[in-house]
Amino acid sequence: MKLAPHLHRLGGDIVSSYLIDLPEGITLIDAGMPGHWRDLNRELELIGRAIADVRGVVLTHGDSDHIGFAERLRRETGAPIFIHSADAHRVRTGEKPKTAMGPSRLGPMLGFLAYGIRQRALRTPHVTEVREVADGDVLDLPGSPVIIEMPGHSPGSVAIHVPAVDAVFVGDALTTRHVLTGREGAQPAPFTDDPERALASLDRLAAVPASWVLPGHGAPWRGTPADIAKAVRAAA
Repeated sequence: MKLAPHLHRLGGDIVSSYLIDLPEGITLIDAGMPGHWRDLNRELELIGRAIADVRGVVLTHGDSDHIGFAERLRRETGAPIFIHSADAHRVRTGEKPKTAMGPSRLGPMLGFLAYGIRQRALRTPHVTEVREVADGDVLDLPGSPVIIEMPGHSPGSVAIHVPAVDAVFVGDALTTRHVLTGREGAQPAPFTDDPERALASLDRLAAVPASWVLPGHGAPWRGTPADIAKAVRAAA
C-alpha cells in the first residue's frame, strides 16, 4: 500500500512493516510476520522493483511479529539485518521476559491469534546474523535511516527517522490499535517490558521533525511526533 511518494506499508492495521523505495534501492523497516513475504513481493512487483533491490532491513525491536521474513530475506539475498545491540540476543533466540498481558477483549485477542496463524507466525525464524546499531547511528542504506533509542517496550526498542520520506517509524514504542482490545487511537502498546520507561522515551520521539509517525500496529499517524507523544501519555 502506497502511503506517500517513496513510502509503502506492508501488512495492515493488525501488523505493519514499511518499504522505502528510492533510486539507490529499498530499505525495509521491520519484517512483519513470515506470511508477509507475499506482501513484500506483491508490493515490489507493483512498483517494478526486484527483491535484489532491497539493501537492508532495520528492525525497531526483536519481537517475533516484527522479524517475520527477515531471516528468509537475509538467506536468499544477503541483505543485512540491523537491530539495536540491546535486542540482538532477543532477535537471535526469541528469549524475552514475561510481561503482564494487561487489558484484553476476547474478540480482538482471538482475531490477533487467528491472524498470526494465517501469517505463519507460530514458527517465526530467528535471525542468525545481525548488524548491531546504537543511538545516533546513521545507516548506510537508502534514505540514511537515523537510529533513536526508545527503550521500554524492550531494552533495544528504537525509533527510526528517515528524513527522505518525512517519517519516523516507531515499532511498538506506541500503538494506534491495541491488538488485544481492538481500541483505536494513540496509546501505549501491550506486552511492554517496562511501561514507565516506555512513556519516558516519548520525550525523545517528541523532538523528531516528521509528519508521519508509523507504528507496527494500527493506522499510520499523519501529524507530528510531539502530538502523538502527548496523545499516548493522555491515554496511559
